[in-house]
This record gives sequence, structure tokens and C-alpha cells, in this order.
Amino acid sequence: MTAHEGNVGNQVVETLRWRDGRLEMIDQRVLPAKFEYLAYNSAVEVAEGIRSMVVRGAPAIGCAAAYGVALEALRLRAATSGEFTAAMNTAFEVLAASRPTAVNLFWALKRMRAVWESVKGDSVGAIADRLLTEAHEVTAEDIRINRAMGAFGAALLPDGARVLTHCNAGALATAGHGTALGVIRSAVEAGKKIAVIADETRPFLQGARLTAWEMVQEKIPVTLITDNMAGYMMSHGEVDAVVVGTDRVAANGDVANKIGTYMVAVLAKRHGIPFYVACPLSTIDVSIPDGTAIPIEERAAEEVTGFRECQWAAPGVSVRNPAFDVTPAELVTGLITEKGVVLQPDREKVAALFGG
Repeated sequence: MTAHEGNVGNQVVETLRWRDGRLEMIDQRVLPAKFEYLAYNSAVEVAEGIRSMVVRGAPAIGCAAAYGVALEALRLRAATSGEFTAAMNTAFEVLAASRPTAVNLFWALKRMRAVWESVKGDSVGAIADRLLTEAHEVTAEDIRINRAMGAFGAALLPDGARVLTHCNAGALATAGHGTALGVIRSAVEAGKKIAVIADETRPFLQGARLTAWEMVQEKIPVTLITDNMAGYMMSHGEVDAVVVGTDRVAANGDVANKIGTYMVAVLAKRHGIPFYVACPLSTIDVSIPDGTAIPIEERAAEEVTGFRECQWAAPGVSVRNPAFDVTPAELVTGLITEKGVVLQPDREKVAALFGG
């Protein structure tokens, strides 16, 4: 794995990109202090990039996993059929174990495995080429879906809206445009004046480091607040809508998103502020009946006790660090999908999105 500097300028940020036969991903752990791409050549390397949060955000994780499968196939071009099958099965297992909550990871792996199964009789080289083509399509499709969601969501935001968001559901969390921030981008592109209020999103600070960075790059007005200021802002009439992304939606409309989202939703309900969730259909897991069945990742204590050489917590203190929480469907004003907006989501409305 190698690193090299990127150039932001006025260019559209590519969270993931295919260059010279390898996958490159922006290292989101060091933004905004440093902008660089890391290069990946195998499924094991991509899995580590997902686990360590070089890449994060459910749609982007799905795209990365698809490329991880393709990279492994390309790496095994000279292998025998038996060697290829064994190594590819291991690659799928390693990628699946990288992070548990984002359902797009498993959606992408299932899709890539189905493609593999459909061409298993072909040569190893032909299979590798087909898997790479599919990874490219997963990425292109993600951008198309985000654009569609953005258009539907933009219609919900009045001109002059002040929109609170939590974590980062922007271009950095997807293949491009973004889910929650995609709604904001589309509203701005439609000529609306939109101002963003970004929760810092402890402990990994995705709002402070990533959302604020994206908005500053595009000159969309953004105000950064700490997570415990959201209630103050709402009670003083300074928030008109909340738009967040999600890592998994259960069959009944319960939503798993970055830790702290549930508190924002409760506050929004208390103050009569609409709470929208931007989610592609690939993030909806109809196999899970409700939010209690969504696996919640617990991350390392070091993310809470300090940052790098700076430690602010007392040595030896016990730490909890769940990375996500679940917002009940009753607190969700609407799910913004590529098929339209589902207001007051419930089991029947979610099933209808899939023709159920």
C-alpha cells in the first residue's frame, strides 16, 4: 500500500478511484490537515482500509468492497482454477469481517459473488475482467442513485433553510455527490440558499473534519457546533430541518446511523423539526425486522480517551464506544430514496419500495 498527495483545487473530490490497475482511496483519517490517496492492491489491504476507516460511509464501503473483490481476482490471474476459488472465498470472508454495521458492505459482496457465480466456467482472466467491470458499475450506479436522491430531497428543503446534519454523509461517504449532503448539494444546484449546521460527531469527528471540509470546499455556508449544542440551536429557532445518512435501515423503518443520531432525532421531534434520512435502497435490510436486530460495532477505547499523543481521559478509566445508535421509525419524518420520499416510514411502506 502506497500513499501520494492529491490535488483538491476546484476539482470534484473522488473518494475512490481506479488508477493504473489499483484502487486509490482518500485517507479520511487525516483530513482536513492532509489530503492524500492511499493505493490498494488486494482484498486484505482493502479490508484493512475499511476497518481502520480510511474509507467510511455505507455506500463508499460497499464500493470499496466491490473493488476489493476485483483486486483479488486480478491478483490471482496466474492461479489455477482451484487456487483461484479458494483464495477468492477467503477474500470474501476477510472483506465481510471488516465492519459489521454497514449493510452496503454485505450487499456489495453478495452482488460480486453472484457475478462470479454467473461466469465461473470462464477463464480466470475473464472472470477477473468481469468482476472489475462490475466494481466500476457499482461505483457509477452509486453516483446515479445519489443524484436521484438529491433531487427528491432537495424538493423538501425550503429556500433559505438551515439544515442540521450529523456525521458525514457527503461525497466522502459515497462514490460521489453524497446522500444527506447530496440533498443539500442538489438544493444549492437548484438555486436555493441553504446553510448547513454540522455536528462535530464525537469521537471520530466526521462532522468537524469531513462535512465541514466538504462544505468549505464548495463554498456552501456551514457552521460547526459540538454535539451537545444541537438542542440549544433548535430551541432558539436556528434549525429548519435535519438531514442525515444511514448505515442500515431495518424492515420497519428503524434507522442505524452514527452514534448521536438518536439524540438529534429526539430533539427534532421535541421541537417540531422534520427529520429526514437519505438512504439508497441498498442500505435497507429487509431481512432484519427492526432496529434491535442491527449489529452495532463497538470500537477501540483509544478513540474516546484521546487523539494520537494527546490523552485527556484519566488512565485506567472504563470506556464504551458504540459507533452507531438506532433511531426508531416513529421519529423519522421521511426516508429519501432513489425511488422517492417515504413519509412516516413503516413496514408496509418500506416493503412497497421493493414491490412487496
